[in-house]
Amino acid sequence: MKYIIVDPEICHGKPVFKGTRIMVWEALDMLKAGESVESIIRSFPSLNKEMIEEALEYAVKVLKAEENVRFT
Repeated sequence: MKYIIVDPEICHGKPVFKGTRIMVWEALDMLKAGESVESIIRSFPSLNKEMIEEALEYAVKVLKAEENVRFT
């Protein structure tokens, strides 16, 4: 990943965008809520389109690694 890091010293080890304290889940949650990429960038000017696209790729990668995710 070019834009996403996981560092136990930053935001308790949650995935963040490199050089920021913006957690990846925040951008994904905004997308889920129907926000446009442009709107997310306005809210977080240090992000760009490629970073948000990588957040989606990251989510897919994480979910593919989970073989038996169950929701109750």
